[in-house]
Amino acid sequence: MDPIGHELILGGAKSGKSRTAEERAAAWLAGAPRREALLLATALAGDDEMAQRIARHRAARAARVPALGTVEVAQDLAAALRNHGAAHRLLVVDCLTLWLTQCLLPPLGPGLDETAWLAREAELLAALAAGPGPVVLVSNEIGLGLLPMSREARRCVDALGLLHQRVAAVCRRVTLMVAGQPLTVKEQR
Repeated sequence: MDPIGHELILGGAKSGKSRTAEERAAAWLAGAPRREALLLATALAGDDEMAQRIARHRAARAARVPALGTVEVAQDLAAALRNHGAAHRLLVVDCLTLWLTQCLLPPLGPGLDETAWLAREAELLAALAAGPGPVVLVSNEIGLGLLPMSREARRCVDALGLLHQRVAAVCRRVTLMVAGQPLTVKEQR
């Protein structure tokens, strides 16, 4: 594992999470020859607005970090980490929130039940722990607001909070983004 290890970057909407992850990728690429960086994109375009949002993100990312490749991963994130992880490659997962939502509340069909979700989460954590290279994970911190009214939304909020705790335990660094400013929550050397 590279000394930078894994990092979880949390924050609200438009807090600077993705841009900070891209900066980590650019720094990784500049740090030594023959390094690679790959974005594991978890967003699905369920409507026109989301498709436009994804296109804007894609274009902005290509302008900021042209060497950052992209692979789209809707649900099997653990397999993507295993398949693409390498000592010379930084993986950026953007984002855990969308991945979890697509597992629990997919646009078509039923979501995973509790047992299947916990198995999927355990696969992700095992892939992170066993990964040969660094991973930067982006996710929305949504647990600071009001408790949602629907059962499904409460389940997602709870599951995401627990996922954040479990991923943070595997990461050397946890960063909270507020108004574009990084706040270090955890830093292990």
